[in-house]
Amino acid sequence: MNATRSQLTDKYGFDRWGKDWFIRLPNGNVGLLNPNDPEAPPTDLRAIIDSLNQRGITAPLLLRITDFLKHRIQLIHNSFNSAIQELGYEGTYQGVFPVKVNQQAQVIDRIIEFGATYDFGLEVGSKAELLIALSQNLSQNAALICNGVKDSEFIRLALLSQRLGYNTFLVLENPNELEQILDLAESTGIRPQLGIRIKLTHRVSGKWADSSGDRSTFGLTIAQVVEVIDQLRNRDFLDCLILQHSHLGSQIPNILEIRLAAQEACRFYTELAKEGVPLRYLDLGGGLGIDYTGEHSANVNSINYGLEEYCHNTIETVKLEMDAAGVPHPCILTESGRACVAHSSMLVFNVLETTHYDSDIAVERDEEEHPLLENLRSVENFLSPRRVQECWNDVTFYRNEIRALFRRGQINLRTTAIAEKVSLHLIQKIIKLSEESDHEQEGESQEEFHRRTADILHCNFSLFQSLPDVWAIDQIHPIAPLQRLNEEPTRRAILSDITCDSDGIIENFALAEGISSILPVHKIEEGEEYYLGVFFIGAYQETLGDLHNLFGDTNVVTIELGNNGGYDLVHEQEGDTVSEVLEYVEYDPKRMLDAFKTRIEKAVTKGDLSPSDRREMIKDFKDSLQGYTYYEH
Repeated sequence: MNATRSQLTDKYGFDRWGKDWFIRLPNGNVGLLNPNDPEAPPTDLRAIIDSLNQRGITAPLLLRITDFLKHRIQLIHNSFNSAIQELGYEGTYQGVFPVKVNQQAQVIDRIIEFGATYDFGLEVGSKAELLIALSQNLSQNAALICNGVKDSEFIRLALLSQRLGYNTFLVLENPNELEQILDLAESTGIRPQLGIRIKLTHRVSGKWADSSGDRSTFGLTIAQVVEVIDQLRNRDFLDCLILQHSHLGSQIPNILEIRLAAQEACRFYTELAKEGVPLRYLDLGGGLGIDYTGEHSANVNSINYGLEEYCHNTIETVKLEMDAAGVPHPCILTESGRACVAHSSMLVFNVLETTHYDSDIAVERDEEEHPLLENLRSVENFLSPRRVQECWNDVTFYRNEIRALFRRGQINLRTTAIAEKVSLHLIQKIIKLSEESDHEQEGESQEEFHRRTADILHCNFSLFQSLPDVWAIDQIHPIAPLQRLNEEPTRRAILSDITCDSDGIIENFALAEGISSILPVHKIEEGEEYYLGVFFIGAYQETLGDLHNLFGDTNVVTIELGNNGGYDLVHEQEGDTVSEVLEYVEYDPKRMLDAFKTRIEKAVTKGDLSPSDRREMIKDFKDSLQGYTYYEH
């Protein structure tokens, strides 16, 4: 392999969260490793971006890597099967992908393709998702789990799908669904495959704790479970109830919580068996997390277990409970959507410009300057490693005093501008001293100090469209430059998107030393295209994105890694045009163009515009309607 791990400090944590997927190449670029072919040379990620640019496929773009998706599907199934063999479990395992995690056609198609060998199924929670599933070539044994609120149209279609050979399960989410399902089953003459979703009393931790426990939205309480069993028995449908679904949670950080929840689910299963319910499937829902930060600890952005441990503990827990109750081992299903697809997608965007809060330009002194400006300049005379905090305090004080005088009209604009430049130059000197000094600052940590002076990188993407969880729930995704990793980064920054909103900021980063409020970056040279990647975004981000500022979907590219360090472009989806996003919010682009033409014609008639001006403005308007919603080069 013609690549080595960085001899520099791995500031970005590749060895913590990405060691199976990414590597630093000798040229300083990020390399993509093929987990399905460890001997294959890595593929230069920055070279991919440059190649796509030449094709006219520009950033921002979502890059999907089919090899990563295929590997995760294989790894989940192989890990479960290994645990089954090791522990002597007499049942089987089947994976199920919740369509809500990523409904994109290219993703679902490949999940079905890569999962066919393992009878990988789908979970749906709406009519639209059911139609997606029924359009797929699912294997005969693959489970089609129907959750969510179901009207008669949903139920009828799910029932009829059994005649097409689909292994469909209608899961009862609330008692009111039962009568409708049974009535339709009798009218169609189809014996349904029924499941029952039971609320567990155990509540897990993490960002999605509310989806677990007895106050979760979906599922039946213990009392309702007994009522449903009695109704099924009275109407001679008890033999149709063959699946129990108990959702453990989502992105559960602690393996002990997974074991406890699985144990409780098994208690319900064994008790239902005593009631004469012929259950054969135990669906443990979601819960399997991924380590976004590489910390390997039980916090909201990490997990304290690995995939093999999760599979082993799950199989062991179910086996012990079933054996103790003398109940045959069921087929275990899990709905590990995040763990399946998160790794396979990344967002790539370029930096448009940088706002600096320090400067290496010294400002010449005028013959007569305001006394406060003189005091500000004098701070430089006292700079020393042990007086960094004191000098910072003085610069802050004098700059604020000068700003206050400007607001009151006692100092003019030019004097204030000089004071700002002097402050920025002094701040740069203070930063350098702070880096060279081991002396602990008083009142704030060094990171807090650097956070206050960090650059703002203005980047070509929309946080609300492409990374909604970063804004909504403070989700941390790994972020790193895609080039110059063989150079020591000399700047620190936070990231701003191009929405005109102060909330479009990323200021939490998973680095080698832990979570930081600033990202180490390189000094961007004039004319340089500097790219950043946001990793592990395949779960939920495409589904939840909105149209804030009418920034639409980005360009999407799906690639397959070659065995020689190259790649094949498998699929390309152009990002939304301005015209398309306008139609999303009920505008008619043709009517808008006609209205614009009318306005222009009036200006020509009045003599404010020439006929050639008219032609150029209409052309610009049309071009903009068909253009990318993001910054175009």
